[in-house]
Amino acid sequence: MNAPEQREIKAWLSELAAGNRRWIQGTVIAGSLAGLATIVQMVLLARIVHLGVIDEVAPKALTGLFLGLVAAVIVRALFQGLQTRLAAQCSQMVRRAARRELHRHWQAAGPVAIGQESAGTLAREWIDHVEALHGYFARFLPQMSLSVIVPLAILVLVFSLDWLAGIFLLLSAPLIPLFMALVGMGAEKLNQQHFEAISRLSGQFLDKVRGLTTLQLFGQTEPAAQLLEQRSDRYRLVTMKTLRVAFLSSAVLEFFASVAIAVIAIYIGFGLLGYISYGPSDELTLFTGLLILLLAPEFFQPLRTLSQHYHDRAAALGAGAEILGRLRAFGNGNQDSNRPDEHASSGDPHHIMLEAIDFTHPGDDAPWFRNLSLSIERGQAVALTGPSGGGKSTLLHLLAGFLAPDTGSIRVFGKAPGQYSFGWLGQRGFLVHGTWADNLRLTSPGASDVAIESALQRVGLGDLLASRKDGIYSPVSEQGRGLSGGQARRLSLARIFLADYDLILLDEPTAGLDADSEIFVLESLHKLSEAGKTLIFSTHHHALLALADRTLSVHEGEVLDV
Repeated sequence: MNAPEQREIKAWLSELAAGNRRWIQGTVIAGSLAGLATIVQMVLLARIVHLGVIDEVAPKALTGLFLGLVAAVIVRALFQGLQTRLAAQCSQMVRRAARRELHRHWQAAGPVAIGQESAGTLAREWIDHVEALHGYFARFLPQMSLSVIVPLAILVLVFSLDWLAGIFLLLSAPLIPLFMALVGMGAEKLNQQHFEAISRLSGQFLDKVRGLTTLQLFGQTEPAAQLLEQRSDRYRLVTMKTLRVAFLSSAVLEFFASVAIAVIAIYIGFGLLGYISYGPSDELTLFTGLLILLLAPEFFQPLRTLSQHYHDRAAALGAGAEILGRLRAFGNGNQDSNRPDEHASSGDPHHIMLEAIDFTHPGDDAPWFRNLSLSIERGQAVALTGPSGGGKSTLLHLLAGFLAPDTGSIRVFGKAPGQYSFGWLGQRGFLVHGTWADNLRLTSPGASDVAIESALQRVGLGDLLASRKDGIYSPVSEQGRGLSGGQARRLSLARIFLADYDLILLDEPTAGLDADSEIFVLESLHKLSEAGKTLIFSTHHHALLALADRTLSVHEGEVLDV
């Protein structure tokens, strides 16, 4: 990770923190009050020991100090609990903001760009990479302030008791941040490698599992297993390196903190025994010496805690690099213009209008469409035909808002693409793991069981539904297990009937279907056409072409009426 990239990641993390500044400030205030309660606790404890041992005060006379000590312990615990609660709330708000930003970019990129990425990689970024930000905002960021406030308060008190002991603390304090930074430089790089390795492994593992049947058919299960083994071993090595750095840094920091405390303990011990007469050592008492010894570990504790959480910073930088890489990838090209323009002037509410459209696929040199203008009336059934690769699917994606044109404008019944609700059926039916009802309620969450059954009847799945003992609550997987390809396609088509869209876009709706399934799909589309819906579909099927009121030939960037 070079310096400009690191600055960009830090700037992004700062932007996330800016919107939740009050939670971070609340965490720091609670931690500071807990630190002050700790100082009071140590003062009372040293006072009790001094009075009991040196002044030989009766235990009964120390009751007030004991009650104050108990109260200080309780107050410290309460503020530590409040600090943890506020830190968790801050982290939750930040992670929610990060996921919203990812979601906005996914929406801007559209399903075409999203479909080019591994589902495992996207899921890993959405879950684990965002979760890796928790430690940075909940622990490291507040601890940066606490590592200054609490030690500074202790240092002021120690200087007031014994300036020589204060100098020992002051000189030893920078050692911990120094070695923390030196070790952290390697930790940041290792954490980025860790996230890269697990992202690749997650994506490849999920892809291999999904394509296991295909791999078996072509005898490629062994090479696939070997590849996963290599990736897993790579992930193991990176993980072990990260753990080695973590344990090494903890050992180094604990060593220097222990040495500093030991030096102060030696000074206090020899001073109380009278072996040191330099400076304020002659004035040391059991109270001041014991209090300094009790405060010394508390002086280093915020710095040690910061060093422990420094790996949270490294993890956040590594995760941030991956997340920003995704945001940049989805932010290039036409994606910004792909967002619906709510302030654009309204077009004709009875027509779909494309005016002077130019479009080039990212990575291609030649444009797919040049100065394309087209008008489609509401209620028409329009068939898109032409050779494979001619641009039929691209034109449907432009109308759906999945892609944005380089130049020109598209208005769908007076609205920008994506703002006008529409039904969509791609070349592969989209299913989620759940039940039939779960899949149909993706577009109509409030649909009743009766409405779902009616929609299934309209696409010819009534007999199959009657044969399932669980009815619409029969299970189905993402791959449509338990359904044929045609039945899975019709289950997806049933969503369109359930949601009752005015505009329906279909990409090769009969591709790969058997004869019976084709008949059911054709009948379903005929019903939609008779109901006055606007149908736009790509096809080579003669029966579908006969269903169309208008046929457009899409070839080499031109769209012509046939």
